Amino acid sequence: MAAEMTAGRAARLARRGTVVMAIVLMALLAFGTTTQPWLTVSLPQDAVQTPDLSVAGSDAATPVTAFALVSLAGALAVSIAGRIARWVVAALLLVAGAGITYMSLRVTGDPTAAAAPSIGEAIGISGGAGATVTATAMPWVAAAAGLFLAAAAIWLIIAGRSWGRSRRYEKNPQVGSPAQGTAHAGEIDSWDRLTHGEDPTR
Repeated sequence: MAAEMTAGRAARLARRGTVVMAIVLMALLAFGTTTQPWLTVSLPQDAVQTPDLSVAGSDAATPVTAFALVSLAGALAVSIAGRIARWVVAALLLVAGAGITYMSLRVTGDPTAAAAPSIGEAIGISGGAGATVTATAMPWVAAAAGLFLAAAAIWLIIAGRSWGRSRRYEKNPQVGSPAQGTAHAGEIDSWDRLTHGEDPTR
């Protein structure tokens, strides 16, 4: 019983729809974080009237948005991709996932540098001198989503091995099934009787 449950769970995880949905969710999660504040900045009060500033992920790490969109497009491609195309999509997902994780961790490693352009726009001076910058939880969420996308690339390759085989095995038995052969032979026999002037319905 336990072995059957494990096999059934593995089969569900290997389904194309399951893999596509997982990639879509991770891509949307990464993209969604970029619309939220990644950095909170406290500017010198003598520099601006409003000392507090929030920097969205799309400004702090612009490439994350692009990588997330690439991952989303890759997920849509998986739904119709063949064996060779799946390898290409998997490579793109691996690069996109690694890029999202790297850029997100780069922001957490040096938040002041990531916020410097936004600080410059706020106070008219380049750099973040005198500002206190703190990273929110969003860069970490994006980094985790990037790791899952990279893992999904490997998952895609492993699960994709069974997609072509299962479809082929489902079609072949129907082509040469005994029921179809019997029905076809019956139609030929009825036609022969009709051509000889006999009523095949008797």
